[in-house]
Amino acid sequence: MASLNRFQGRKAIVTGGASGIGLSVAGRLAAEGAAVSLWDMNAEALERARAESGAADVQALDITDPDRVDAAMQASVAALGGLDVLVCSAGITGPNTTVRDYPTDAWRRVVDVNLNGLFYCNRAAVPVMEKTGYGRIVNVASIAGKEGNPNASAYSASKAAVIGLTKSLGKELAKTDIRVNCVTPAAVRTAIFDQMTQQHIDFMLSKIPLGRFGAIEEIAALICWLSSEEASFSTGAVFDVSGGRATY
Repeated sequence: MASLNRFQGRKAIVTGGASGIGLSVAGRLAAEGAAVSLWDMNAEALERARAESGAADVQALDITDPDRVDAAMQASVAALGGLDVLVCSAGITGPNTTVRDYPTDAWRRVVDVNLNGLFYCNRAAVPVMEKTGYGRIVNVASIAGKEGNPNASAYSASKAAVIGLTKSLGKELAKTDIRVNCVTPAAVRTAIFDQMTQQHIDFMLSKIPLGRFGAIEEIAALICWLSSEEASFSTGAVFDVSGGRATY
Protein backbone atom coordinates (compact mmCIF):
# COMPACT_ATOMS: atom_id res chain seq x y z
CA MET A 1 0.00 0.00 0.00
CA ALA A 2 1.48 3.32 -1.06
CA SER A 3 1.73 5.95 1.64
CA LEU A 4 -0.51 8.96 1.13
CA ASN A 5 1.18 10.94 3.91
CA ARG A 6 -2.23 12.24 5.04
CA PHE A 7 -1.16 11.93 8.66
CA GLN A 8 2.34 13.36 8.48
CA GLY A 9 3.03 14.95 11.87
CA ARG A 10 -0.28 13.79 13.34
CA LYS A 11 -0.57 11.95 16.65
CA ALA A 12 -3.12 9.17 17.08
CA ILE A 13 -4.45 6.80 19.73
CA VAL A 14 -6.17 3.57 18.69
CA THR A 15 -8.02 1.50 21.31
CA GLY A 16 -8.28 -2.22 20.74
CA GLY A 17 -5.10 -1.67 18.79
CA ALA A 18 -3.46 -5.05 19.37
CA SER A 19 -5.59 -6.93 16.84
CA GLY A 20 -8.32 -6.80 14.23
CA ILE A 21 -9.66 -3.52 12.94
CA GLY A 22 -7.71 -1.49 15.48
CA LEU A 23 -4.38 -2.98 14.44
CA SER A 24 -5.14 -2.47 10.75
CA VAL A 25 -6.08 1.17 11.36
CA ALA A 26 -2.95 1.75 13.43
CA GLY A 27 -0.72 0.27 10.75
CA ARG A 28 -2.28 2.43 8.06
CA LEU A 29 -2.06 5.59 10.16
CA ALA A 30 1.61 4.91 10.86
CA ALA A 31 2.31 4.13 7.19
CA GLU A 32 0.81 7.48 6.27
CA GLY A 33 3.01 9.41 8.69
CA ALA A 34 1.26 9.38 12.08
CA ALA A 35 2.86 8.70 15.44
CA VAL A 36 0.54 6.10 16.94
CA SER A 37 -0.20 4.88 20.47
CA LEU A 38 -1.87 1.49 20.78
CA TRP A 39 -4.21 0.80 23.70
CA ASP A 40 -5.29 -2.74 24.59
CA MET A 41 -5.78 -5.06 27.56
CA ASN A 42 -3.43 -7.70 26.17
CA ALA A 43 0.11 -6.55 27.04
CA GLU A 44 1.79 -9.42 25.19
CA ALA A 45 -0.22 -8.82 22.03
CA LEU A 46 0.54 -5.10 22.29
CA GLU A 47 4.25 -5.70 21.94
CA ARG A 48 3.71 -7.83 18.84
CA ALA A 49 1.38 -5.17 17.46
CA ARG A 50 3.92 -2.43 18.12
CA ALA A 51 6.43 -4.24 15.92
CA GLU A 52 3.86 -5.03 13.23
CA SER A 53 2.29 -1.58 13.01
CA GLY A 54 5.27 0.66 13.68
CA ALA A 55 3.51 2.24 16.66
CA ALA A 56 5.49 4.73 18.73
CA ASP A 57 3.83 3.94 22.07
CA VAL A 58 1.70 1.27 23.75
CA GLN A 59 -0.52 1.40 26.82
CA ALA A 60 -1.83 -1.78 28.45
CA LEU A 61 -5.09 -0.97 30.20
CA ASP A 62 -8.70 -1.89 30.79
CA ILE A 63 -10.72 1.03 29.39
CA THR A 64 -13.55 0.34 31.85
CA ASP A 65 -11.39 1.99 34.54
CA PRO A 66 -11.84 5.77 34.07
CA ASP A 67 -8.83 6.66 36.18
CA ARG A 68 -6.63 4.34 34.13
CA VAL A 69 -7.97 5.87 30.92
CA ASP A 70 -7.11 9.36 32.16
CA ALA A 71 -3.61 8.22 33.14
CA ALA A 72 -3.07 6.47 29.81
CA MET A 73 -4.22 9.58 27.97
CA GLN A 74 -1.64 11.67 29.81
CA ALA A 75 1.08 9.10 29.13
CA SER A 76 0.26 8.78 25.43
CA VAL A 77 0.01 12.53 24.89
CA ALA A 78 3.39 12.95 26.56
CA ALA A 79 4.93 10.15 24.46
CA LEU A 80 3.47 11.38 21.17
CA GLY A 81 3.71 15.12 21.81
CA GLY A 82 -0.03 15.74 21.46
CA LEU A 83 -3.21 14.16 20.12
CA ASP A 84 -4.99 14.71 16.80
CA VAL A 85 -6.84 11.43 16.24
CA LEU A 86 -8.69 9.00 18.51
CA VAL A 87 -10.06 5.77 17.08
CA CYS A 88 -12.13 3.74 19.55
CA SER A 89 -12.14 0.16 18.29
CA ALA A 90 -12.06 -1.81 21.56
CA GLY A 91 -15.13 -3.95 22.09
CA ILE A 92 -16.58 -7.34 23.04
CA THR A 93 -19.66 -9.25 21.87
CA GLY A 94 -20.90 -10.95 25.00
CA PRO A 95 -22.82 -14.26 24.92
CA ASN A 96 -25.32 -15.15 22.21
CA THR A 97 -28.52 -15.76 24.12
CA THR A 98 -31.99 -14.33 24.54
CA VAL A 99 -32.86 -11.33 26.69
CA ARG A 100 -34.80 -13.66 28.97
CA ASP A 101 -31.69 -15.72 29.66
CA TYR A 102 -29.03 -13.03 29.46
CA PRO A 103 -26.66 -13.16 32.47
CA THR A 104 -26.59 -9.91 34.42
CA ASP A 105 -22.81 -9.90 34.86
CA ALA A 106 -22.28 -10.44 31.13
CA TRP A 107 -24.69 -7.60 30.29
CA ARG A 108 -22.83 -5.23 32.57
CA ARG A 109 -19.45 -6.20 31.14
CA VAL A 110 -20.52 -5.66 27.53
CA VAL A 111 -22.00 -2.25 28.32
CA ASP A 112 -18.98 -1.36 30.44
CA VAL A 113 -16.51 -2.09 27.64
CA ASN A 114 -18.46 -1.06 24.55
CA LEU A 115 -20.17 2.06 25.91
CA ASN A 116 -18.69 3.22 29.21
CA GLY A 117 -15.09 2.55 28.21
CA LEU A 118 -15.59 4.33 24.89
CA PHE A 119 -17.16 7.27 26.74
CA TYR A 120 -14.16 7.51 29.08
CA CYS A 121 -11.81 7.58 26.08
CA ASN A 122 -13.82 10.21 24.21
CA ARG A 123 -14.12 12.34 27.33
CA ALA A 124 -10.38 12.19 28.01
CA ALA A 125 -9.50 13.15 24.43
CA VAL A 126 -11.71 16.22 24.13
CA PRO A 127 -9.80 18.67 26.37
CA VAL A 128 -6.50 17.65 24.75
CA MET A 129 -7.88 18.34 21.28
CA GLU A 130 -9.54 21.56 22.40
CA LYS A 131 -6.14 22.99 23.34
CA THR A 132 -5.04 22.89 19.70
CA GLY A 133 -8.50 23.39 18.23
CA TYR A 134 -8.23 20.34 15.98
CA GLY A 135 -9.15 16.69 16.25
CA ARG A 136 -10.79 13.64 14.74
CA ILE A 137 -12.65 11.08 16.86
CA VAL A 138 -13.93 7.91 15.19
CA ASN A 139 -16.02 5.47 17.21
CA VAL A 140 -16.58 1.92 15.99
CA ALA A 141 -20.26 1.04 16.43
CA SER A 142 -22.04 -1.72 14.49
CA ILE A 143 -24.94 -2.35 12.16
CA ALA A 144 -26.36 -4.25 15.14
CA GLY A 145 -26.75 -0.88 16.84
CA LYS A 146 -29.20 0.13 14.11
CA GLU A 147 -31.06 -3.12 13.55
CA GLY A 148 -30.76 -5.04 16.83
CA ASN A 149 -29.45 -8.56 16.29
CA PRO A 150 -31.47 -11.28 18.04
CA ASN A 151 -29.54 -13.14 20.72
CA ALA A 152 -27.11 -10.22 20.98
CA SER A 153 -29.08 -7.69 22.99
CA ALA A 154 -26.25 -6.25 25.10
CA TYR A 155 -24.01 -5.84 22.06
CA SER A 156 -26.81 -4.28 20.00
CA ALA A 157 -27.88 -1.94 22.79
CA SER A 158 -24.33 -0.84 23.58
CA LYS A 159 -23.58 -0.10 19.92
CA ALA A 160 -26.84 1.85 19.54
CA ALA A 161 -25.70 3.91 22.51
CA VAL A 162 -22.34 4.56 20.83
CA ILE A 163 -24.24 6.02 17.88
CA GLY A 164 -26.16 8.32 20.21
CA LEU A 165 -23.03 9.38 22.07
CA THR A 166 -21.27 10.15 18.79
CA LYS A 167 -24.15 12.33 17.60
CA SER A 168 -24.24 14.23 20.89
CA LEU A 169 -20.50 14.87 21.06
CA GLY A 170 -20.34 15.81 17.39
CA LYS A 171 -22.96 18.52 17.94
CA GLU A 172 -21.23 19.76 21.10
CA LEU A 173 -17.97 20.29 19.21
CA ALA A 174 -19.43 21.44 15.90
CA LYS A 175 -18.18 25.02 16.31
CA THR A 176 -14.61 23.76 16.61
CA ASP A 177 -12.44 21.88 14.12
CA ILE A 178 -12.93 18.65 16.06
CA ARG A 179 -15.01 16.12 14.15
CA VAL A 180 -16.71 13.15 15.80
CA ASN A 181 -18.15 10.34 13.68
CA CYS A 182 -18.82 6.62 13.92
CA VAL A 183 -18.79 3.67 11.57
CA THR A 184 -21.32 0.85 11.60
CA PRO A 185 -19.76 -2.25 10.03
CA ALA A 186 -21.64 -5.42 9.33
CA ALA A 187 -19.81 -8.53 10.45
CA VAL A 188 -16.07 -8.60 9.81
CA ARG A 189 -14.12 -11.82 10.34
CA THR A 190 -11.78 -11.01 13.23
CA ALA A 191 -10.87 -12.68 16.52
CA ILE A 192 -14.16 -11.36 17.92
CA PHE A 193 -15.85 -14.23 16.05
CA ASP A 194 -14.31 -16.51 18.67
CA GLN A 195 -16.80 -15.00 21.14
CA MET A 196 -19.83 -15.95 19.00
CA THR A 197 -21.72 -19.14 18.26
CA GLN A 198 -21.56 -20.53 14.72
CA GLN A 199 -25.33 -20.11 14.52
CA HIS A 200 -25.01 -16.39 15.18
CA ILE A 201 -22.16 -16.05 12.64
CA ASP A 202 -24.32 -17.77 10.02
CA PHE A 203 -27.23 -15.45 10.85
CA MET A 204 -25.09 -12.36 10.35
CA LEU A 205 -23.82 -13.59 6.99
CA SER A 206 -27.36 -14.31 5.84
CA LYS A 207 -28.26 -10.64 6.35
CA ILE A 208 -25.51 -9.26 4.07
CA PRO A 209 -26.66 -8.84 0.43
CA LEU A 210 -23.08 -9.02 -0.87
CA GLY A 211 -22.96 -12.55 0.51
CA ARG A 212 -19.64 -12.20 2.31
CA PHE A 213 -18.15 -10.73 5.46
CA GLY A 214 -16.32 -7.43 5.34
CA ALA A 215 -12.53 -7.32 5.21
CA ILE A 216 -10.63 -5.61 7.98
CA GLU A 217 -8.84 -3.43 5.41
CA GLU A 218 -12.17 -2.18 4.03
CA ILE A 219 -13.27 -0.94 7.45
CA ALA A 220 -9.84 0.56 8.13
CA ALA A 221 -9.93 2.53 4.88
CA LEU A 222 -13.15 4.30 5.89
CA ILE A 223 -11.94 4.92 9.44
CA CYS A 224 -8.71 6.45 8.16
CA TRP A 225 -10.59 8.80 5.85
CA LEU A 226 -12.73 9.93 8.79
CA SER A 227 -9.52 10.39 10.79
CA SER A 228 -8.05 12.71 8.17
CA GLU A 229 -8.34 16.42 7.40
CA GLU A 230 -10.45 15.48 4.37
CA ALA A 231 -13.39 14.63 6.63
CA SER A 232 -14.06 18.26 7.41
CA PHE A 233 -17.82 18.59 6.79
CA SER A 234 -19.09 15.49 8.59
CA THR A 235 -19.66 15.36 12.32
CA GLY A 236 -22.05 13.45 14.53
CA ALA A 237 -22.55 11.20 11.53
CA VAL A 238 -22.92 7.45 11.01
CA PHE A 239 -21.07 5.79 8.13
CA ASP A 240 -22.24 2.36 7.03
CA VAL A 241 -19.87 -0.27 5.71
CA SER A 242 -22.23 -3.19 5.68
CA GLY A 243 -22.18 -4.96 2.32
CA GLY A 244 -25.65 -3.61 1.56
CA ARG A 245 -27.25 -4.64 4.85
CA ALA A 246 -27.93 -1.10 6.11
CA THR A 247 -31.29 0.31 5.04
CA TYR A 248 -31.08 3.71 6.77
